[in-house]
Amino acid sequence: MTYTKPHPMKTPDDVTNIPLIIHGTDVFDETESRTHTSIGCRFHAADLSDCQEALQSSSKAFQSWSRTSPLERRRRKKRTKESMAIGSNAKQLLRQREKEIQDIIQTEIHCSEVWATQNVRDSISLIETSASLITSRSMSGSIPHTEGERSFGFVFNRPMGVILGIAPWNAPLVLGFRAVVAPIAMGNTAILKGSELSPRTHHFIAQLFVEAGFPPGVVNFILHRPEDAADIVNALVTHPAVRKVNFTGSTAVGRIIAETAGRALKPVLLELGGKNCSIVLKDADVEKAAEAILQGATLNGGQVCMSTDLAIVAADIAEAFKETLRNKVKNLRATSHKAISTRGAAKSLSLMEEAREKGAKVVSAATETQTNGRDPQDVPVTLIEDVQPSMDFFSAESFGPLVGVVAVGTVDEAVKIVNENEYGLSCAIWTGNHHQALELAQRIDTGAVHVNASTVHDEATLPHGGSKTSGFGRFGAEWGLEEFVKTQTVILNP
Repeated sequence: MTYTKPHPMKTPDDVTNIPLIIHGTDVFDETESRTHTSIGCRFHAADLSDCQEALQSSSKAFQSWSRTSPLERRRRKKRTKESMAIGSNAKQLLRQREKEIQDIIQTEIHCSEVWATQNVRDSISLIETSASLITSRSMSGSIPHTEGERSFGFVFNRPMGVILGIAPWNAPLVLGFRAVVAPIAMGNTAILKGSELSPRTHHFIAQLFVEAGFPPGVVNFILHRPEDAADIVNALVTHPAVRKVNFTGSTAVGRIIAETAGRALKPVLLELGGKNCSIVLKDADVEKAAEAILQGATLNGGQVCMSTDLAIVAADIAEAFKETLRNKVKNLRATSHKAISTRGAAKSLSLMEEAREKGAKVVSAATETQTNGRDPQDVPVTLIEDVQPSMDFFSAESFGPLVGVVAVGTVDEAVKIVNENEYGLSCAIWTGNHHQALELAQRIDTGAVHVNASTVHDEATLPHGGSKTSGFGRFGAEWGLEEFVKTQTVILNP
C-alpha cells in the first residue's frame, strides 16, 4: 500500500507507521516482510527497488534544482526554518513545535529534555547559517590570470549531483539536517538515509522539506532493516548517480563506507568517533574544569562523538582534581544513563570492569542498591581514576557516561597521549595562560581544541570534523558548503 500524504499514520493499535519519502510521496507497504518495528513505530524497510526509485528521483530533480538560482534556494531555506516554527511568528510558535519534536527525540533515544532542546535549536541555527551563506563566495567562483593576451579564465563552482547523507541516531535532528542542508544549498539533491534507531525524527526532517515546498526529489528519504544495511548502503554508494557521500557515525562503519566509495572512485566526508581528552594544567581552575569535564562525559549519556573520555591532569594538582571530580560524581542527581542498546551498555561496563581488574580505582555515582536489578541498558556515571596505558579504556572510545583520569608530569607527556591515540576529533585545554593555550593547541592533532571549555562544542558558523581515524572533511558554514561543489574551468578566447 502506498500513502500519498507525507505524514506518519497511526494504526489501530496506536503504532505510528513511518513511510519512506520518494519524489515527495510516501511509500509504505503493510506486508510484514517490508516493515521493521522500532520504539513506538513501524517503518517501511527499503529494498533495492526502493533505492533505485530514490536514485532516479534524485537524478531527475537534480536537472532542474541545480539550475535554480542561489537566491531562490536561499528563499526556500528560510521557508524551511519558518516551517519548523509553524508560521511567521518564529519565536512564539517554535515553542509549540519544539515540544512535539522534543518528545519524539526523547522517546526514540532515551535522552534528556536538554539534549532534545539543543537538537532543535542547533538545527535552526544550521538552517539559518546555510541560508545566509548560499550567496557567499562558496558558489561565486573566480577569474584567475591566464597567459593569452585576450583570453580569460573562469573557474565556476558547480553542484556535484546526488549526495548520499547517512545520519546517526545520537543527535538525530541536527545531524539529520546536517546530512542534507549543505548539499541542497549548493544545488545538489540529497538522499537522507536515516537510522533505524531514530526513524521518526529523521522522517520529520524529510517531511519538513516537502511541507516547505521543495520540489519532489530534492530530498528523498530511505530507511532499512539492520540486516539489510550492507546491501542497501552498497547499492546507494556505488550507484553512478551518487557523486559524494557524507557519513557521521562509528569509525568501523566509516571504514566500510570509505572503502566502498573508494572502489567507485567517489569522495566521502566522514565525521567519526573520538577519544576526546581534556588537558588540565597546573594553573587551571580545578572547580570549573571538573564541572565541565563531568558534563562533557555525561551529556546524552556520553553518547556524543565529542564526549570527554579522559582528563589528563598535571601531577601537581592531580589529587585535588580527583577529589573535586569524585565529589561531583557522588552528588549527581542522575546517577545512571540509559544506553541506546544493551550492546552499547555492555561495552561501557566491560571497559569499566577491565580497568578495575587492572588496578584502577572506580567510583560510581550509583549505589549498590541502585545497581542491583538494574535495566541492562543502564550505565552508571563512573569515574575511573589512575588510568594506565595497559587498560583498554586508555585508548578505546567508551561512548558511555565514563570519564578517566591520567596524571602526567609534563605538558609534553599530555600532548603525546592525545597525539598517539588513533582518534583526533576534539580536545580541551584548561589553563589560566591563554598564550600557553594557543601554543599548546598548535601541537595537538585534533579537529578542534577548546580552551577552558568542554570538548563537547560545535556551532553552525564553525568548521567541524576530525583527523586521523576521526575522519576527514568538514561540516559547517562555508567550509561545509564547499564540500559539495566541484570546480569547472572555462577558458574564453577571442
